[in-house]
Amino acid sequence: WRQKGTGHARQGSTRAPQWTHGGIVFAPKPRDYSYVLNKKVKRLALKSVLSAKAAEGKLVVIDSIKMDAIKTAAFRKFLDAVQVNGKAVVVTPAVDTVIVKSARNIPGVLTTAANMLNVYDIINAQYLVVDQAALATIEEVYA
Repeated sequence: WRQKGTGHARQGSTRAPQWTHGGIVFAPKPRDYSYVLNKKVKRLALKSVLSAKAAEGKLVVIDSIKMDAIKTAAFRKFLDAVQVNGKAVVVTPAVDTVIVKSARNIPGVLTTAANMLNVYDIINAQYLVVDQAALATIEEVYA
């Protein structure tokens, strides 16, 4: 309606929030919720979670994790041989595509390289299977 003479209050636009099909008053805005954690705090968290897994007896250290071919059944046999059943994180010294492809179809098994290890994955898993060379890398990088 017009500005004056109707008895109604002034209205700027029919797209204002008080109108049907109008705008939203405090609409959600995109926001970055990430934050930076200090390096020393990250190292301490990783040290404490690794020592907790070792204290629980859920840390399995293997001389070398090697597979000749991409076979999920063979990797499952390997996990059974080291008595790992349930959620597990398998840590290799570097990204090994044969191991990654062999393990990716097993539910609850996650493979990662030693330099990409994170606290959440370790806490979320029941077992931590670590290659001897990967353990050396972890000690070198995070100690």
